[in-house]
Order: sequence, then structure tokens, then C-alpha cells
Amino acid sequence: MHTYLIELASLMAIFAFAIISPGADLAMVMRQSIVHGRRSAVITSFGIGTSLMVHVTYTILGLGLIISQSIYLFNIVKWCGVAYLVYIGFKALKAGKADIDAPAAGASANGRRQSSVRAFGLGFMANALNPKAVFFFLSIFSTVVSAHTPMTVKFGYGLVMATCLIAWFVGVSLFMTTPKMRAAFSRASQWINRASGVVFIALGIKLATERAV
Repeated sequence: MHTYLIELASLMAIFAFAIISPGADLAMVMRQSIVHGRRSAVITSFGIGTSLMVHVTYTILGLGLIISQSIYLFNIVKWCGVAYLVYIGFKALKAGKADIDAPAAGASANGRRQSSVRAFGLGFMANALNPKAVFFFLSIFSTVVSAHTPMTVKFGYGLVMATCLIAWFVGVSLFMTTPKMRAAFSRASQWINRASGVVFIALGIKLATERAV
């Protein structure tokens, strides 16, 4: 048990930096908070956390190694991710000025309530279609976690990581949807949509340049 706690602590020390690093997940949650409100942003956060378990699962089962060693499979994941980020980016660029006076915890900024399935799917896909996660989880699990650690314990590590990821993005969602923050963003909602669109497209272009190593 002591060994497992050390492994978990080591994993979380590394993972903590990955959680707070800016990326597609953070951009997605921030835009959801500003444009669609607290409810959608929180559900999106759960989508991101759930998707993390997909990465953990295939890493534990050995599929991550197969993907990392196959240029063909890597490129499939990569270009799906690029297409998704660019699509989201253009959707954001086309969005007009939002009415952010809608209640932060309920209705979306444009007056229409975003469905739970769509909010969850946005977060899930943004994280799932990130091929860099293949190498990240493969590297930290192979470096920090012993090959003799039971699979159930490894899945337990993944659940702890997913829970922390959800907690972080829920915290971001709550902060971004406070009345003061929404009031500050309301005057620049159209520019925020444009900026977030550029960010998503830029992330897509950056992902397009990634190579399997």
C-alpha cells in the first residue's frame, strides 16, 4: 500500500502541471462558461474528465504503445483532432455578439439552453482527439508506475486523476461564471468569440505539425 501511495503521489505531481497548462481543454471550458453559462461549462468539465479515462484505459491495456509506434494510427487520431479543433474554431468565429445577461447558472448566453449531451460531447471530444495525450499517459505510466502494479490499482490512479481534472475545470467554470466575471465579458463577447475561434484554429494548426516520435 505504501508503494502505491508513492506511485500515486508521483503521478499527481506530474499531472498537476498538465492540468493547469493552457490548451484546448481550458479554452473549451472558458468559452463554454462565457457563451453558454455555468451549467454547460460544468457538464463539459465532466466530459473532459471522462475522456481522460479513455486515455488511461488504452494505456493500461497496452494500446497506447501500439498507437505511439504506428504512424498510420497516430495520424488518424491527429487529423481527427485537427479537424475537430478547426471546426470548433470556425464556429466560434462565425458566432455573433452574445447576450451574456442571461443567468450564469442556467440559460446560455444566446438565450438557448445547450443540451447536456452536446456540452458533454464537446469536452469529451476535445480531450479524446488529442494524440499528445497518448504519449503523455504512456510516458508517465511507464516511468512512474511499476509493471507489477495490479491493473485495478492502475485504474484507481486514473480515477483519481480524472476526478482532479474534473474538479479543476469545475472550479474554472464557477469562477468564469461569477456575476463580476460575466459582467466584465459581456461588453466584449463578440471579440471573445473571435479570439477563442483563433485560439482553437491555432491549436489545430499546432496539432497538425505534431509528429509521432
